[in-house]
Amino acid sequence: MTPATTGSHPRESGDPDLLSVMLLSKVIPILKSGGIAVIPTDTIYGIVARALDRKAAERLFALRRKTLRKPFVILIDRVPRLKDFGIALDAGQRRFLTHAWPGKVSIVFPCNGNKFSYLHRGTNALAFRLPNKKDLRALLKKTGPLVAPSANPEGEKPAETAAQAKRYFGARVDIYVDVGRLRRKPSTVISLVGLSPKVLREGAVWFPTYVF
Repeated sequence: MTPATTGSHPRESGDPDLLSVMLLSKVIPILKSGGIAVIPTDTIYGIVARALDRKAAERLFALRRKTLRKPFVILIDRVPRLKDFGIALDAGQRRFLTHAWPGKVSIVFPCNGNKFSYLHRGTNALAFRLPNKKDLRALLKKTGPLVAPSANPEGEKPAETAAQAKRYFGARVDIYVDVGRLRRKPSTVISLVGLSPKVLREGAVWFPTYVF
């Protein structure tokens, strides 16, 4: 079956209204039924599925051909969602989050045990981001947390357009949301696993050392 493509006419990168009410109404039922979508995130196009739906998440891992020991980033709509993944914040972590979220910063937390092994893939750690886009958080509020890697197979360049993502994945993705070309840096990735925060990837946000 041919996947749906919905959205605006292509336009150059900027800060478009990423997910209108109409688009939300089309994407939400697909994701809640275990589907996979390509959508604009607060950084670049992402390929997404519900994180707490194991079957959907594992389908996404297979589609994305992700290295087993490199878990995906999970988008959440609010900080208390971390509890859904067994993550209890200490005072220092809470203080750090006031500097980082909402925003284009993905944060890695320790996540031990087997319950979420289908997400952490043996790393015993999970990465989360609380985006600063209200429309994206509105989607997350309806769907729950979303596994959201960049829209490209492992080893390929992240898709800058929905059309490029469609060339990568074709009918294996259930819906593509097109808001034109997105040329943005990926999120900054910071690990809170260990004694002190560590920058794993420099990206859209620069963090001065005094924040740590």
